[in-house]
Amino acid sequence: MVAGLNNKCSKQIAVIYARVSGTKQVREGDGLASQESRCREFASYKRYEVMRVFADDMSGKYAKRPQMDAMLSFLRKNRARNPVVIIDDISRLARGLEAHLQLRASISKAGGQLESPSIEFGDDPDSIMVENLLATVAQHQREKNGQQTINRMRGRMMNGYWSFYPPVGYHYEKVDGHGKLLVPHEPDATYIREAFEGYASGRFASASELKRFFEQTDVFPKDRHGEIHLSRIQEMLDRAIYAGYIDYEPWGLHLIQGKHDPLISLEIWEAVQDKRERRANAPARKDINRDFPLRGFVCCDDCGEPYTAGWSKGRHKHYPYYLCDTKGCASYRKSIQRDKIEGGFEAMLQTMQPSRELFELSFAIFQKIWSHHEERAASKKKSMQSEIRQLDKQQEQFLDRIVDTSNQSVIAAYENRIEELDRKKARLTDQMNRSHKPNGSFKEIYRTAFAFLANPCNLWASDKLEDKRAVAKLVFADTLRYKRNEGYRTAKTSNIFNMLEDLTMEKSEMVPPAGIEPALPKERDFESRASTSSARGATDTEAAAYHGYLKRCKRVCAGLQKNPRLAQFWC
Repeated sequence: MVAGLNNKCSKQIAVIYARVSGTKQVREGDGLASQESRCREFASYKRYEVMRVFADDMSGKYAKRPQMDAMLSFLRKNRARNPVVIIDDISRLARGLEAHLQLRASISKAGGQLESPSIEFGDDPDSIMVENLLATVAQHQREKNGQQTINRMRGRMMNGYWSFYPPVGYHYEKVDGHGKLLVPHEPDATYIREAFEGYASGRFASASELKRFFEQTDVFPKDRHGEIHLSRIQEMLDRAIYAGYIDYEPWGLHLIQGKHDPLISLEIWEAVQDKRERRANAPARKDINRDFPLRGFVCCDDCGEPYTAGWSKGRHKHYPYYLCDTKGCASYRKSIQRDKIEGGFEAMLQTMQPSRELFELSFAIFQKIWSHHEERAASKKKSMQSEIRQLDKQQEQFLDRIVDTSNQSVIAAYENRIEELDRKKARLTDQMNRSHKPNGSFKEIYRTAFAFLANPCNLWASDKLEDKRAVAKLVFADTLRYKRNEGYRTAKTSNIFNMLEDLTMEKSEMVPPAGIEPALPKERDFESRASTSSARGATDTEAAAYHGYLKRCKRVCAGLQKNPRLAQFWC
């Protein structure tokens, strides 16, 4: 009995080390369990007592691993018992010669002895050569697998499929005929679309304003202060994937048409890039808040600098004020009640509200533009198809020139030219894809824009800071000047309100000298009334007035079509 106890006490102890390359293999595979089973079978055959099992789920390229460190610590504590380390295969220890040699030395230094059912480890030159050769083969397999994976991912991206983690606003879904495909993830996709369109149209003046916009949502993770780092916004604005294109510089992929649905058009994405190149992003200001939405937009009339704002402590409570903080100014540190600044602003907005007749006329003008664009869509699409074919021919010519030259600078210039042609083709393709008939009627698509035009005060009454500041940017073309004790100076309004004012003036010119103002004719009756006025016995002056009115309406239509900033707002 004593002999049996001694045999039990002297039984060789062992630990098992298993490894897979990632957490996905742990969730979906049985690699760790199968390695452990094989190692336990080997330990039973050798009459080893398995004390612990250590398993990692990370690449074999690296020697620093959590469970490997824990195993080395266990070996050092049990050094006196000469523990054995069992691995299923040499590739489970490491997938690189450098990492293998480092771990081999660490195990030996900790008092462990490496064994495996697949290979016999030894200290003689021949055994060491075989071991190192197998470690080198394992490294080659890892590198080859990595290369094949990259090649397959690049090939899939060339076919229009994103191969990395989905960007914010998208998630993967399995779609018949596509495999895993990016699809919009709501409500994040809506917020990102609003951000791009708002930045391109001027609603958001900088990335800092976008940062504040997203901090009111759950699209991006926030830090412990409830803020989003500006770099996340910059990265989002960089990505052409939101416009429906695959663009990945490390693999030489530029604006490849994607299979996923875009959140924005390529035109909007390029407008955002142009705007970012023209101006640097200002740091996010903490002093712009919902208490003072006009801060930075209303300027002192004496010095032209924007008013600052804050709360002034009174005897019983705090009071909100705007004030000029420019030294040397006649109004320096002289405060103005917030109600006067913002009340005067609201009063100006109320004067901007068009009459019902003028609103209906502007609606008819935009409807005419809408119909005109629908008629031109088919011919414009054919023209763009022809232009794309011409760009393809130019690319072929540049490729032929690259083959015929050996000058590296010339080759680089040709490659840059080919890349420019790729971008032009992508831009034309995007415009062509968007040239079809819109999904929805004119009234449905333009409802929001005309609701704002009918009464800008409604948006000003919003609780959202970005809505209040958007009103100022959409209604006025520049900052406002305010004179203390007098009020606002004449403001420069934006193009749309200028055009409404022009229409008002044109309408007043047509009002007869006596009687109540008649209802405006419908837009489709303009020409018929002008052409039949003489037949009805009207004077030449009246007929000329109608013809002039028609020409001015057409001029307004042309102005609306040519103004890109206005087009961004209305579209």
